[in-house]
Amino acid sequence: MAAALPWRRAVPPTPPVRRHAWLPRERAGRGAGRAAGATGAHWLSEPPVSNAASAAAAAAAGKREGPAPPPQPPPRPAPPGAMEVTVGTAALALALLLLPVLYERSGSFRFFCKMGFYNGWILLLALVAIPLCALRGRDVENMKIIRGLMQHVKHLYGIRMAVRGAQHFPPRQPYVVVSNHQSSLDLLGMMEVLPDRCVPIAKRELLYMGAVGVACWLGGIIFIDRKRTHDAISVMAEAAHTMLSQDVRVWVFPEGTRNHSGSMLPFKRGAFHLAVQAQVPVVPIVISSYQHFYSKRERRFTAGQCVIQVLPPLPTRGLGPADVPALTERVRTAMLEAFEALSAELRPTVPPPAPQ
Repeated sequence: MAAALPWRRAVPPTPPVRRHAWLPRERAGRGAGRAAGATGAHWLSEPPVSNAASAAAAAAAGKREGPAPPPQPPPRPAPPGAMEVTVGTAALALALLLLPVLYERSGSFRFFCKMGFYNGWILLLALVAIPLCALRGRDVENMKIIRGLMQHVKHLYGIRMAVRGAQHFPPRQPYVVVSNHQSSLDLLGMMEVLPDRCVPIAKRELLYMGAVGVACWLGGIIFIDRKRTHDAISVMAEAAHTMLSQDVRVWVFPEGTRNHSGSMLPFKRGAFHLAVQAQVPVVPIVISSYQHFYSKRERRFTAGQCVIQVLPPLPTRGLGPADVPALTERVRTAMLEAFEALSAELRPTVPPPAPQ
């Protein structure tokens, strides 16, 4: 066909495209063909450049352009919560600066700070008492350890305590101590005058107050559920047996709850039934009013003085259950008179007005 048409110029065939080893596989495939069609396929037919020549060319380019800068690490992102930490730190610093001002200017703030420290310090002392008392187990003698740990707390608050009538405690004999109940500060007065082998009767909820409950249990404190009358009667009967068999004294708050009114609530008769059942004396103890240095209602807690008066014991030998109401009122009347006398003695006197 070509010989029959002499006027047509013969076109030499296109040499086949060679795949070179130095080309990436993806470039040598279909993508390389498209690139050749777009820019011309003549570069595919060039001879491969040796590795030495490539290294020489790269070195020459490096000399012309200078050394490459060292790689820089990517910028580290800000840690999450950095702004919150900064704001929290500033708020904490501001609070620390304001605490002394609030403590000096606000009586309510000062009251809550002192009560918070009081409760926290009692908890810390309980943690210290637990391993010391655990060496002996549950024993009445552990109350000596608890009492020794509590002796210094009154000095932290500047409370001066005086005990009067300590000679009225019956020697070498079980008895029932009854005392008025004003606030949690009564714990300081109790530990100031607590006789040997004497344990208080407390509500059962105290047993579940963490370390404080464990320390009280190790100290031999008698727990009673006041909501269940039958359980309370059985506990009192057991306490009467323990008093006589183990020479134990029992401390009871006959008001049943704290009284912040500056007087005395009516007495419950459980402690007096216990004394009559065991035929042991009743020893009344009166703790003077805290009103001149402590008031929960007024949010006031300052230094002050407290007097603990031990009244003469009242015998119960020969008395029966029918005599319990009269015995209860007799003891309450004697304690109320002593309480009012001590409150009047310690009440701060108001100076007379200056003459005009």
